[in-house]
Amino acid sequence: MSEQPIEVQDDGGVVRLTISRPKALNALNSEVLAALAATLDDLEARDDLRAVLITGAGEKAFVAGADITEMRGKSAGEARDFAGQAQATLKRLEALPVPVVALVNGFCLGGGCELALACDWAVASDNAVFGQPEVLLGVIPGFGGTQRLPRRVGPAVALDLVTTGRKIDANEALRIGLVNRVMPQAELEDYAAELTKQLGGNGPQAVRSAKQAVHDGLDQDLDSALALEVSLFALCFAGDEQREGMSAFVEKRKPNF
Repeated sequence: MSEQPIEVQDDGGVVRLTISRPKALNALNSEVLAALAATLDDLEARDDLRAVLITGAGEKAFVAGADITEMRGKSAGEARDFAGQAQATLKRLEALPVPVVALVNGFCLGGGCELALACDWAVASDNAVFGQPEVLLGVIPGFGGTQRLPRRVGPAVALDLVTTGRKIDANEALRIGLVNRVMPQAELEDYAAELTKQLGGNGPQAVRSAKQAVHDGLDQDLDSALALEVSLFALCFAGDEQREGMSAFVEKRKPNF
């Protein structure tokens, strides 16, 4: 296992990031956040990026939370800086122009759940456990959980989770919309490989435009959002990608994007 806090694998522009602190259940600390920010520097500069998959090392945890050992001695000012570092980094992850998918295996708690929420969607193995248990430690979520969780599952369900600190299994996470699908742990890697193939084979600019339409449209009224969709749809016809995709369909072959 690499000593780097984040391992990076690139498969034709589909980049897999693995949070790698297995002895600490991949807990997020300042070092991991700095490594993620540095990785984002590279990803943001790439024109050939097609998707990002995020997971955790080992079979026990995606990310079990923020590193409590590091946090417990912080002053209020230091805590503000730490949360600010995390929020800024996760916001950059969320803003990537390509799909960002969390592959959740095992514990996904606190900062780990907040990391998954900053992804476009999440897929979980059947041993996954989710929660925002910060109130059990006398604090609240500080990496975006009080804001992204209600936007994902609704305010009532979010308040249930962040005020009780209770943990939920993968099936409940699926039922409330926290994750998109659940599968046996043994199948998660096969799913990741298939998703890599699928996202890597789609029109890259079309995928970016689709994400932009959804994300930007949510912040607008319906008429403005529909106008945005029309503009992005028309823009697809301004390059070679649309011609290749439609020609391949008519000619009954796979497109070469």
